[in-house]
Amino acid sequence: MASSTAVDLSRAAQLFHALSDETRLGILEKLRGGEQCVCDLQDDLAAAQSRLSFHLRVLKDAGVVSDRKEGRWSYYSIVPEALAEVHDLAVAMQPSKLRILARSNGRCCG
Repeated sequence: MASSTAVDLSRAAQLFHALSDETRLGILEKLRGGEQCVCDLQDDLAAAQSRLSFHLRVLKDAGVVSDRKEGRWSYYSIVPEALAEVHDLAVAMQPSKLRILARSNGRCCG
């Protein structure tokens, strides 16, 4: 992140949207141990292929996971930099201590 005051809201929305679903969080939980074949994810999550494909697409479009093809199978893994970016965005959105102090002292708007 370039600055704690300049948050890319579009990127933040894309990342937080990707993480805002229980199925997608379940996918990430399964991928914490390393790369997984889509067929294993389907079995582990008891998810229909079309449903799993949709959720993997959301995660991939946000850059949270990457995939590689091997024959007819796709293997997915977490992109660690994307999760670091989520962390940085959340930290950047924390309230400024100076602003909180100013409001608690009854001062507002200059």
